[in-house]
Amino acid sequence: MTHDTAEQLASYRRTIDNLDSALLYILAERFRCTEQVGHLKAEQAMPAIDNERERRQLDRLKSIANDVGLSPHFVEGLMRMIVGAVVERHRQIAAEK
Repeated sequence: MTHDTAEQLASYRRTIDNLDSALLYILAERFRCTEQVGHLKAEQAMPAIDNERERRQLDRLKSIANDVGLSPHFVEGLMRMIVGAVVERHRQIAAEK
């Protein structure tokens, strides 16, 4: 590997590391917000899952995925994992009330 190649690779990897950190901060903020939603739902005796909301959101995000060149299948799997964690937390919050 040439010096230029090693430098370019290191530069790409620094960018990837920064983006990974940003993703985690964004996810943490998303989970802080959904925590508030969970408390509100528990106080109002609302169900943890809103299937219609989830369907609309997934459709919207898959459309965005297409627009930005991401696999809609990947985005769907990612969002199902995230929403699954949120729903589990909402159920815990409701059980604590």
